[in-house]
Amino acid sequence: MSQKELHGEVFHPSQEVIDYANIPDWDALQKEASEDNIGFWEKRAEELHWFEKWDKVIDDSNKPFYKWFTGAKTNIAYNCLDVHIKTAHRNKLALIWEGENGDKEMFSYYKLHRETCKFANVLKSMGVEKGDRVTIYMGRTPEIIMAMLACARIGAVHSVVYGGFSVEALHERIEDSESKVLIVSDGAYLRGKIVPLKEIADEALQRAGGIEHVIVAKRTGQDIYMETGRDMWLHELMNLPVATQDCAIEMTDSEDPLFMLYT
Repeated sequence: MSQKELHGEVFHPSQEVIDYANIPDWDALQKEASEDNIGFWEKRAEELHWFEKWDKVIDDSNKPFYKWFTGAKTNIAYNCLDVHIKTAHRNKLALIWEGENGDKEMFSYYKLHRETCKFANVLKSMGVEKGDRVTIYMGRTPEIIMAMLACARIGAVHSVVYGGFSVEALHERIEDSESKVLIVSDGAYLRGKIVPLKEIADEALQRAGGIEHVIVAKRTGQDIYMETGRDMWLHELMNLPVATQDCAIEMTDSEDPLFMLYT
């Protein structure tokens, strides 16, 4: 049976697209990996920025608990943004966002770096340090990208909870991660309806201790409860003097956790 019979009409990429792809020749890549597995991954790692290089590509002394690129120092947010703002890419688009109700925003690498640094400084002003956990419970907006990058920038571990999960699901993830900060939207648009994220979060926080600060991003604009001393609007925080456009990068070990994912 042909591809067309199996899947309908088949559209193949142009040679220009193939030549520009990260993996233009899949067979050659598989051959390279099978012939020299360690060298293969070392070559891939060379594509990233490292503050300090590794002592060993893979440490298999405690099988099956392998460690990768031991001794190396890097930062994912630095690799996502900083490496680009030092080049002509700084003004190229890093993020193109379109919301469910048609609103649009575009961010160059420079702009996304600036907003991420401001967000990171907001978190630092709340006492968030390397290794601390931050739970993110938001809709699909640019702010959720900034939140994740901001956590990575300062070495905090983020836990993204799907915007729409139940009170119990959010409560369990906050409790288990021992998060000290919750980042939430007032609500989210989903198939024409508003999901009351802040309302769900408020109920979850009644059951979960440990959250010291709640950062609220305004998205849907409905009236919500804001607890004095705990809940703060993101747009107001981003305009405070503490939210400067420069934020020192945290050098993280290659084996440091980046995020927590609950399944």
